[in-house]
Amino acid sequence: MCTHSGEPRVLGLTGGIGSGKSAALEAFSRLGAAVLSSDAVVHDCYSDPEVVRRVRERFGDDVVTADGSVDRARLGGRIFGDHEGRRFLEGLIHPRVQHARERWRERELARDPRPPLLVCEVPLLFEVGLEDHFDAVVTVTASDAVRRRRVEERGQDFDARRGTQIDEDAKVARADHAYVNDGDLDELAAWVRTVFDRYALAA
Repeated sequence: MCTHSGEPRVLGLTGGIGSGKSAALEAFSRLGAAVLSSDAVVHDCYSDPEVVRRVRERFGDDVVTADGSVDRARLGGRIFGDHEGRRFLEGLIHPRVQHARERWRERELARDPRPPLLVCEVPLLFEVGLEDHFDAVVTVTASDAVRRRRVEERGQDFDARRGTQIDEDAKVARADHAYVNDGDLDELAAWVRTVFDRYALAA
């Protein structure tokens, strides 16, 4: 996707679990970029009555909470060893996320004044073939040891979740810009600033 002259650029932000994508997205936001977290969109999808109905039918009542939304932690534990179940969820969720992403972009481009830059965080950007949907792709990565520590500190299974994503080296090779986020947040923010300055519209 190429934006027209004078329109803000749209960057895709990706990286493996525990790489620091959310921190990078927050850094872009602090600089004035309009940002969208695909994970937040997915969270909203799991409260949609139609999604809840279809998930309940496929996986059972125990993956639905008392308030009527999908229990993502319980569902995640159910599908990581279930290839067909994961494909079912991808077919259910990914089109909704793509639609939300397109509506977000339209809303941001209609603002006056327009934001200087749009950044959309997409964990599975390469896995679902979305490279051409963005003016540039930014990958945040980190060593396996650092990512494992971050993920396990959140009480999640690093090996199971990593298994659903392509190799970090492949992400780096396919990105327009990549950063190894093994340091602190100030270092990450400084790198984000260089990317922002390269792509953002001048004030």
